[in-house]
Amino acid sequence: DDSNTNACVLAEYYAAKKYGVQVIGCPKTIDGDLKNEQIETSFGFDTACKTYSELIGNIERDCNSARKYWHFIKLMGRSASHIALECALQTQPNICLISEEVEAKEMSLDDVVTYIATAVANRAAEGNNFGTVLIPEGLIEFIPAIKKLIAELNEVLTDPATGESREFASAEEQIAFVKGAIAKDNLAVLESLPADVARQLCLDRDPHGNVQVSLIETEKLLSRMVAEKLAAWKKEGKFVGKFSAQHHFFGYEGRCAAPSNYDADYCYSLGFNASRLIANGKTGYMSIIKNTTAPAAEWIAGGVPITMMMNIERRNGANKPVIRKALSLSWMALHSSSSLLSAMSGLRKQLTFIQVLSSTGVLLRFATRPQRLSSWSRLSKK
Repeated sequence: DDSNTNACVLAEYYAAKKYGVQVIGCPKTIDGDLKNEQIETSFGFDTACKTYSELIGNIERDCNSARKYWHFIKLMGRSASHIALECALQTQPNICLISEEVEAKEMSLDDVVTYIATAVANRAAEGNNFGTVLIPEGLIEFIPAIKKLIAELNEVLTDPATGESREFASAEEQIAFVKGAIAKDNLAVLESLPADVARQLCLDRDPHGNVQVSLIETEKLLSRMVAEKLAAWKKEGKFVGKFSAQHHFFGYEGRCAAPSNYDADYCYSLGFNASRLIANGKTGYMSIIKNTTAPAAEWIAGGVPITMMMNIERRNGANKPVIRKALSLSWMALHSSSSLLSAMSGLRKQLTFIQVLSSTGVLLRFATRPQRLSSWSRLSKK
């Protein structure tokens, strides 16, 4: 989480200068990837997932009525798929892509497209030419070949003398520079992508040196490639249905929503606890609240040094300390738990063929506790 990384840097600076300024962080990131043994969840995640799930449920209800569209829905979550996974567990879409799984299985872009197209074809064989696909925002960064390409793009687009992004007179000049600077294998990957996606990868980064994945229309890229594959399969007699896609990107709709009751209670507790840390002379700490699946009266307040969560990552062509992100799936744990693997595999098979049903509603947002603070953790314990 870059905001709390900055908080840590500020705390160290003010302490070294003896300015008497204290800095306390709170676990903030909509992606839900700021959690560890000390931090159970980040505030806003519960609200966002419930808001998105209601929207997805509305689409599923319409999808089940019209019965003629495949809805490709991109959800926020650049570095982790927590939101996509949580929404999938609440709404039961036909397909939910998990970025970390794509990386762990070393899937290519064509592998991902084939996986979706196969599910579409299997449903079409039963007369169901409709469905929903959930796509995490950062999926494209987790496809190994593209991840390698992005890493080199980040290097060549950074001016080594200043550590800042290089300046170019035009987008065309920047793209030409990139093509002349990157390795041949990465150039081949870049040129294999649709022109608009390749262009987006080559252009500006955000202030932290990250690819602006929200600008890459992954949902349209995947649906277009699925349509092309299905058209080829139809000529071969492997696909007998129809395919028509609709596209959605749910981003700020979840960030700007009124908080769920859980998040309201959680944020009040985090803020009050932060004031207690300040009153006790702490700086460079993160306010934490534990045991939040219990009633609020049983919540446990505390603080943890932000530095203990830091690790080194490559940013803007240099190694920099940042807070380690918690990804959706611990694959070491996953492969050591056959029951979890079987449960997820069985769930996916069921959802491929299920009639699209929605069960979420606005009342979920006003629960006093999160419906699923960590759905994946609950599933793993069954």
